[in-house]
Amino acid sequence: TLLRIFNRMNDLIEGVRIEGEVLIDSDNILDGDFSDLVKLRKKVGMVFQRPNPFPLSVYENIIFGLKVHHLAKKKEYDCVVQESLESVMLWHDLKDKLNRNALGLSLEQKQRLCIARALAVKPDILLMDEPCSALDPQATLKIEGLMQNLKKNYTIIIVTHNMQQAARVSDDT
Repeated sequence: TLLRIFNRMNDLIEGVRIEGEVLIDSDNILDGDFSDLVKLRKKVGMVFQRPNPFPLSVYENIIFGLKVHHLAKKKEYDCVVQESLESVMLWHDLKDKLNRNALGLSLEQKQRLCIARALAVKPDILLMDEPCSALDPQATLKIEGLMQNLKKNYTIIIVTHNMQQAARVSDDT
Protein backbone atom coordinates (compact mmCIF):
# COMPACT_ATOMS: atom_id res chain seq x y z
CA THR A 1 0.00 0.00 0.00
CA LEU A 2 2.78 2.43 0.93
CA LEU A 3 4.74 1.85 -2.27
CA ARG A 4 1.66 2.12 -4.46
CA ILE A 5 1.11 5.64 -3.13
CA PHE A 6 4.41 6.88 -4.57
CA ASN A 7 3.50 5.97 -8.15
CA ARG A 8 -0.27 6.29 -7.84
CA MET A 9 -0.97 2.61 -8.45
CA ASN A 10 -3.72 2.85 -5.83
CA ASP A 11 -5.67 4.77 -8.46
CA LEU A 12 -6.26 1.40 -10.10
CA ILE A 13 -7.90 -0.12 -7.01
CA GLU A 14 -11.62 0.45 -6.69
CA GLY A 15 -12.76 2.09 -3.46
CA VAL A 16 -9.35 3.30 -2.31
CA ARG A 17 -9.40 6.76 -0.73
CA ILE A 18 -6.20 8.66 -0.02
CA GLU A 19 -5.81 11.94 1.83
CA GLY A 20 -2.83 14.18 2.45
CA GLU A 21 0.18 15.11 0.40
CA VAL A 22 3.09 13.29 -1.16
CA LEU A 23 5.65 15.70 -2.54
CA ILE A 24 8.07 14.62 -5.24
CA ASP A 25 10.19 17.47 -6.58
CA SER A 26 7.76 19.96 -4.99
CA ASP A 27 4.80 18.41 -6.81
CA ASN A 28 1.97 17.01 -4.70
CA ILE A 29 1.38 13.84 -6.67
CA LEU A 30 -1.91 13.26 -4.84
CA ASP A 31 -3.31 16.63 -5.89
CA GLY A 32 -6.36 16.26 -8.11
CA ASP A 33 -4.69 18.54 -10.67
CA PHE A 34 -1.65 16.27 -10.95
CA SER A 35 -2.39 14.09 -13.93
CA ASP A 36 0.89 13.22 -15.65
CA LEU A 37 1.07 9.62 -14.44
CA VAL A 38 3.33 8.54 -17.30
CA LYS A 39 5.92 11.13 -16.24
CA LEU A 40 5.49 10.12 -12.58
CA ARG A 41 5.98 6.43 -13.32
CA LYS A 42 9.12 7.22 -15.30
CA LYS A 43 10.44 9.15 -12.31
CA VAL A 44 9.36 6.48 -9.78
CA GLY A 45 10.38 2.96 -10.83
CA MET A 46 8.92 -0.15 -9.24
CA VAL A 47 10.41 -3.57 -8.53
CA PHE A 48 7.87 -6.12 -7.41
CA GLN A 49 8.09 -8.93 -4.88
CA ARG A 50 8.15 -11.67 -7.50
CA PRO A 51 10.32 -11.08 -10.56
CA ASN A 52 8.10 -10.16 -13.48
CA PRO A 53 10.15 -10.07 -16.68
CA PHE A 54 8.13 -9.66 -19.83
CA PRO A 55 7.96 -12.73 -22.12
CA LEU A 56 10.47 -11.05 -24.41
CA SER A 57 14.22 -11.22 -24.90
CA VAL A 58 16.57 -9.84 -22.27
CA TYR A 59 17.32 -6.96 -24.67
CA GLU A 60 13.65 -6.16 -25.29
CA ASN A 61 12.93 -6.20 -21.55
CA ILE A 62 15.55 -3.50 -20.97
CA ILE A 63 14.50 -1.22 -23.82
CA PHE A 64 10.77 -1.58 -23.15
CA GLY A 65 10.54 1.57 -21.01
CA LEU A 66 12.73 3.51 -23.41
CA LYS A 67 10.24 2.80 -26.18
CA VAL A 68 7.18 3.60 -24.05
CA HIS A 69 8.63 6.91 -22.83
CA HIS A 70 10.44 7.75 -26.10
CA LEU A 71 13.65 8.28 -24.12
CA ALA A 72 16.28 7.11 -26.56
CA LYS A 73 16.93 6.63 -30.23
CA LYS A 74 17.42 3.10 -31.56
CA LYS A 75 21.14 3.71 -32.00
CA GLU A 76 21.38 4.36 -28.23
CA TYR A 77 19.63 1.15 -27.18
CA ASP A 78 22.76 -1.01 -27.14
CA CYS A 79 24.53 1.42 -24.80
CA VAL A 80 21.55 1.65 -22.43
CA VAL A 81 21.19 -2.14 -22.35
CA GLN A 82 24.86 -2.55 -21.46
CA GLU A 83 24.77 0.22 -18.81
CA SER A 84 21.61 -1.17 -17.24
CA LEU A 85 22.88 -4.73 -17.10
CA GLU A 86 26.25 -3.57 -15.76
CA SER A 87 24.49 -1.60 -13.02
CA VAL A 88 22.90 -4.82 -11.75
CA MET A 89 25.99 -6.95 -12.35
CA LEU A 90 24.43 -9.03 -15.13
CA TRP A 91 26.34 -7.79 -18.17
CA HIS A 92 29.08 -10.45 -18.10
CA ASP A 93 26.53 -13.23 -17.58
CA LEU A 94 24.15 -12.11 -20.32
CA LYS A 95 26.11 -10.09 -22.90
CA ASP A 96 26.10 -13.08 -25.27
CA LYS A 97 22.50 -14.02 -24.43
CA LEU A 98 20.66 -10.76 -25.05
CA ASN A 99 18.28 -12.41 -27.53
CA ARG A 100 17.43 -15.18 -25.04
CA ASN A 101 13.91 -15.17 -23.62
CA ALA A 102 14.05 -13.54 -20.18
CA LEU A 103 11.65 -16.12 -18.77
CA GLY A 104 14.45 -18.70 -18.99
CA LEU A 105 16.70 -16.88 -16.52
CA SER A 106 17.22 -17.98 -12.92
CA LEU A 107 14.98 -16.38 -10.30
CA GLU A 108 17.81 -14.12 -9.10
CA GLN A 109 18.71 -13.10 -12.66
CA LYS A 110 15.06 -12.32 -13.37
CA GLN A 111 14.91 -10.02 -10.33
CA ARG A 112 18.13 -8.25 -11.32
CA LEU A 113 16.81 -7.93 -14.88
CA CYS A 114 13.63 -6.31 -13.54
CA ILE A 115 15.77 -3.86 -11.58
CA ALA A 116 17.82 -3.16 -14.72
CA ARG A 117 14.61 -2.59 -16.69
CA ALA A 118 13.49 -0.04 -14.10
CA LEU A 119 16.89 1.68 -14.12
CA ALA A 120 17.00 1.95 -17.92
CA VAL A 121 14.57 4.90 -17.83
CA LYS A 122 16.71 6.68 -15.20
CA PRO A 123 14.16 7.06 -12.39
CA ASP A 124 14.84 9.31 -9.43
CA ILE A 125 13.18 6.91 -7.00
CA LEU A 126 13.20 3.13 -6.99
CA LEU A 127 10.43 1.37 -5.08
CA MET A 128 11.17 -2.20 -4.00
CA ASP A 129 8.43 -4.44 -2.64
CA GLU A 130 10.17 -7.25 -0.74
CA PRO A 131 12.62 -7.76 -3.63
CA CYS A 132 14.31 -10.76 -1.96
CA SER A 133 11.32 -12.66 -0.57
CA ALA A 134 11.30 -15.16 -3.42
CA LEU A 135 15.08 -15.66 -3.38
CA ASP A 136 17.44 -18.00 -1.58
CA PRO A 137 19.93 -16.60 0.99
CA GLN A 138 22.83 -16.36 -1.51
CA ALA A 139 20.72 -14.51 -4.08
CA THR A 140 19.36 -12.29 -1.30
CA LEU A 141 22.90 -11.23 -0.36
CA LYS A 142 23.61 -10.35 -4.00
CA ILE A 143 20.47 -8.22 -4.27
CA GLU A 144 21.28 -6.51 -0.96
CA GLY A 145 24.78 -5.73 -2.24
CA LEU A 146 23.22 -4.35 -5.38
CA MET A 147 20.95 -2.12 -3.29
CA GLN A 148 23.99 -0.83 -1.40
CA ASN A 149 25.53 0.22 -4.72
CA LEU A 150 22.34 1.64 -6.20
CA LYS A 151 21.51 3.82 -3.20
CA LYS A 152 24.52 5.97 -4.09
CA ASN A 153 22.63 7.18 -7.18
CA TYR A 154 18.97 6.54 -6.44
CA THR A 155 16.51 7.07 -3.65
CA ILE A 156 15.34 3.56 -2.77
CA ILE A 157 12.21 2.89 -0.77
CA ILE A 158 12.01 -0.73 0.27
CA VAL A 159 9.27 -2.63 2.05
CA THR A 160 10.44 -5.80 3.76
CA HIS A 161 9.29 -8.08 6.56
CA ASN A 162 12.91 -8.97 7.23
CA MET A 163 14.07 -6.57 9.94
CA GLN A 164 17.68 -7.71 9.62
CA GLN A 165 17.56 -6.90 5.93
CA ALA A 166 16.07 -3.48 6.66
CA ALA A 167 18.96 -2.81 9.07
CA ARG A 168 21.54 -3.98 6.52
CA VAL A 169 20.34 -1.99 3.51
CA SER A 170 18.71 1.13 4.95
CA ASP A 171 20.07 4.51 5.91
CA ASP A 172 16.73 5.29 7.60
CA THR A 173 14.20 2.81 8.92
